[in-house]
Amino acid sequence: MNRLSRALRGSAPAALALVALAFSLGVAIPAHAQILPSVFLEELTWTEVRDAIDNGTTTVIIPTAGTEQNGPHMVLGKHKFIVNHASAMIARELGNALVAPVVTYVPEGDVNNPTRGHMSKAGTITFPEEFYVKLLEYAARSLAVHGFTDIVMIGDSGGNQRGMEQVADMLNAEWAGEAARVHFVGDYYGNNGFREWLVSQGETPETIGGHAGISDTSQLLAVDPRHIRTDKLAPGGGFDDSGVSGDPTRASVERGVRGIQFKVDAALRQIRQLMEAR
Repeated sequence: MNRLSRALRGSAPAALALVALAFSLGVAIPAHAQILPSVFLEELTWTEVRDAIDNGTTTVIIPTAGTEQNGPHMVLGKHKFIVNHASAMIARELGNALVAPVVTYVPEGDVNNPTRGHMSKAGTITFPEEFYVKLLEYAARSLAVHGFTDIVMIGDSGGNQRGMEQVADMLNAEWAGEAARVHFVGDYYGNNGFREWLVSQGETPETIGGHAGISDTSQLLAVDPRHIRTDKLAPGGGFDDSGVSGDPTRASVERGVRGIQFKVDAALRQIRQLMEAR
């Protein structure tokens, strides 16, 4: 799909303006190009979704996030905001894809032992692995019923990955003779190159950290800086047991833009490889 066709999948006013521009320049618009008001499933009517599927929009992304502590400087919904933004970028680049609602109830720890990990911090919500897996399974089954043939699962958190892979393996085995496939895209989170790039910029494993440090903070700054409490930024969160690993004061919008692009590019490469291998 060319650049004009992809652009037509943006906001309705922008798409209409592009249509007018195309006609004025004598540019032909592909017959299959659609003017959808959004790539987000929940922002479309059922008839818009039906027509999109009939016209070749048969890929859907199921993003998974979580509701977890992110130190004193970053909101609990960090993963949701980042993965929703990145999923929309991926959908628009694919050109034939929509984005399902983000799954924000994921495994985050043990309610019977809440003194460890994220569950030791107020506001974190955990979901048992077996129920998380069922949620993903029936989201995929629902979308397949309506005609989506490539169901992509992308997670913005480490604890989300195993369940997505399990569901993909299970449904693909069951659907071996059918059109629908589930694609677990682990490279988005685990093999995207952003951490290595930060090292190339002079950062260390200690400054980068493992949670709520440079990487996460930069990405959320780029997506929506309202969700960062800049007066609370401090190395290691500023106090013991803050929930922060690394130095978020070294985060920046520019680094966030670069980090999200690393994720999007890694996901697109893997999605295309998985689809070609069908």
